[in-house]
Amino acid sequence: MAGSWGCPHEVDDHCTKINNLPCNPGMKGCELAGRFRFADESKNERYWEKKGREKPTDTLGEAK
Repeated sequence: MAGSWGCPHEVDDHCTKINNLPCNPGMKGCELAGRFRFADESKNERYWEKKGREKPTDTLGEAK
């Protein structure tokens, strides 16, 4: 089974949201950046920044 997604900003392999640059999911300005983790760790910097700002939770899932 395979899955896929389609970005509403990608037209002919270019990003209409970021100055018509070649589409590169996770690049700076991409709406996916920081929301998801990518296999290419160089694209995960924003994700880890956001994770670092989250409040710690206890074992019951309540914020401390």
